[in-house]
Amino acid sequence: MRLSRSEAERIADKVNFEKLDGLVPVIVQDESTGAVLMQAFMNREALILTLETGLMHYWSRTRRRIWLKGESSKHYSLLRKAILDCDNDAILFKVRQIGPCCHTGKYSCFHKPIL
Repeated sequence: MRLSRSEAERIADKVNFEKLDGLVPVIVQDESTGAVLMQAFMNREALILTLETGLMHYWSRTRRRIWLKGESSKHYSLLRKAILDCDNDAILFKVRQIGPCCHTGKYSCFHKPIL
């Protein structure tokens, strides 16, 4: 999925970035298995880049910059669908994952059961 800049901006206008000082939490789910792969944050520009390129971009709170998932590992997340929650302040992304999603090499970042 790839949108024009103006289409991406129109969608970004619907998202409430105010509650978390310019960020929204995002959940990434494998479109084929339904597995939750990761949780991250996006600012407006990361969302627009994601919608424009079809590749998942996030805001790194530690590095204080936008990053492209797979920029180092080549394990890209290809955007298939985006779903806004009822309050317009969180987004679920369904992706086709290329390689493992987690930086540890695991398929999902959620691989440490506690109960």
